[in-house]
Amino acid sequence: MNNKIKEKLGKLREVIRGKDSLVIAFSGGVDSSLIAKVAYDELGEKAIAVTIDSDTFSKRELEAAKEVAKEIGINHKVMELSELDNVDFVKNPVDRCYYCKIEEMNAMKEVANQYGFKHIAFGVNISDFGEHRPGIKALNEGNFFQPLVEADIGKDRIAAIAKDVGLSNYDMPSTTCLASRVPYGQPITSKKLEQVEEAEALFYSLGFSQSRVRNYGDTARIEVYADEIEDIVKNRETIVSKLKGLGFSYVTLDLEGYRSGSMNEVL
Repeated sequence: MNNKIKEKLGKLREVIRGKDSLVIAFSGGVDSSLIAKVAYDELGEKAIAVTIDSDTFSKRELEAAKEVAKEIGINHKVMELSELDNVDFVKNPVDRCYYCKIEEMNAMKEVANQYGFKHIAFGVNISDFGEHRPGIKALNEGNFFQPLVEADIGKDRIAAIAKDVGLSNYDMPSTTCLASRVPYGQPITSKKLEQVEEAEALFYSLGFSQSRVRNYGDTARIEVYADEIEDIVKNRETIVSKLKGLGFSYVTLDLEGYRSGSMNEVL
């Protein structure tokens, strides 16, 4: 471990150790996994990881979250929640994530009250502040604990720290909720979310390291890493057949390739 990684990990342990009990909003991604791992190391049974099983969270990611929690050894609770009951969320405004995060915050408060735990942690890191993240506004308004921010840790360090503490998913590609595949202003529906989930499961099964299927109603816009674009062509017939079977009339490929937050480029 180099000195910088050691320093960052030590600071993260320190800020988490300062809480006598902790509920972790746990998606199973690298950020929340790192927090859960360190929290379990430092607080033991006074730490619990909570995953929201919602319309916007894929079944594959839910199962992955269960596996990582089991690997860590932390107490893991799965709560069901439907964002589609929230009219403000369904309208899909540019601050959609703000309304979703409020729902998640309330769910975490329920668990904290149930267990008598005092603090709730979310996996925001310092790199997130340079992006369009309305959910962070909700967290700041609620004064929630953001351990990676307090430890001054960004994306450039997280994978290395996660690897050092022994997390098997340290190199896991970034994940976001399925609703992020629907253009702002177009309503979020269960059908659109199901189409995206099934379409992206296909790309996972075909071995693509990262994919996004942006849902424009009758059109699917595919994003994969630029160096894997040629593999789309090789699997063209399978991809077109599957996506049209899901209800898309047009199947398109974004030649710019995958990039995080591409839907925000219109803002």
